[in-house]
Amino acid sequence: MRRRNLLANLAVTAAAVASSRIPASGAEPGEATLGEALVAGLRDAMLGLDGASAALSPEQAPAELAHALSDFHACRYGRLTVRLPRLIRAGHALGTDGTGQYATLAQTYVLATRMLVKLDEQHLGWMAAGRARRLAEAGGDVLTVAEAARNLAVLARKTGWNDQAMSIALAAADDPGLRDAGRAGAAERGLLIQSAAYTAARGGDRQGMRQLTTEAAAIAAELGGTTLLRDHGGGISPITVQLHLISAENSAGDPAAALAAARAIAPQSLPSVERRSRYHTDIAAALGQLGRRDDCIRALLTAEHHAPEETYTRPAVRSLISGLLASGRTTSELRGLAARSGVLT
Repeated sequence: MRRRNLLANLAVTAAAVASSRIPASGAEPGEATLGEALVAGLRDAMLGLDGASAALSPEQAPAELAHALSDFHACRYGRLTVRLPRLIRAGHALGTDGTGQYATLAQTYVLATRMLVKLDEQHLGWMAAGRARRLAEAGGDVLTVAEAARNLAVLARKTGWNDQAMSIALAAADDPGLRDAGRAGAAERGLLIQSAAYTAARGGDRQGMRQLTTEAAAIAAELGGTTLLRDHGGGISPITVQLHLISAENSAGDPAAALAAARAIAPQSLPSVERRSRYHTDIAAALGQLGRRDDCIRALLTAEHHAPEETYTRPAVRSLISGLLASGRTTSELRGLAARSGVLT
């Protein structure tokens, strides 16, 4: 009964839907509109609105989630416009009569939150992160509880609540359950401390950012250098901590330090296409801050080569392209990139 009540509490009726609903379309979305299509699909699935058949057996759902995670790591977001809403509908249709169903649905909501954060859709992101955390707590999944908390900290930071974001991340890192979870628990602690480091950077605390980054790097080194928890924020290893440092230095307002951090990374050694794309777009952001327009454009074109759907979908990248168009001379390469990303029509 408790489990059925939990599921019922997570369901949201169609009456809660505002008039902003995007009409459904049978056409495959173009790359420049993938973000809109994915947000619309996730929104309707989370609100319990009508959609395509979501029939999955309890045995099929974990395999489908594994495919969705693979699509995320490879930046195949067109596939996620179908898979993620289907997984959410199917998870609620299956119910939560066992720990496995809790785990699969909680992890689906964690992935949905990551995608919504990437797309700057904070309202749905908060909803997805909250559901992930409640489901993970009900299923006793300490790692997914911690990962949902990390996503909540990211959302709080993006809202401008830096103190609260720091508290969420560091409190989750201190959970005794993680210390009892072996190497995976230590890896999740590292990810949470890394998130706190980025929050310190956003708050202008460069010293705090570097201290926390050093702490996360020490955990990664103790774990032996292998990328662990790849499905949690891209995982943790010495190289992923270094990748995170690029973003943090950019956020702290030191693009030269960001480029110095980038030089310590061989991008082909990063664990996924999504992480490699992030490497090149972070370099582009640093170059843009330094006024190195041509180098910035080249970095964006490299990111596009590795992961076109990521480049065209992320609002942060589209904003960088828009800024380049508005701030100086344009080239055929820049105009082409802007057109492909939907910035220039």
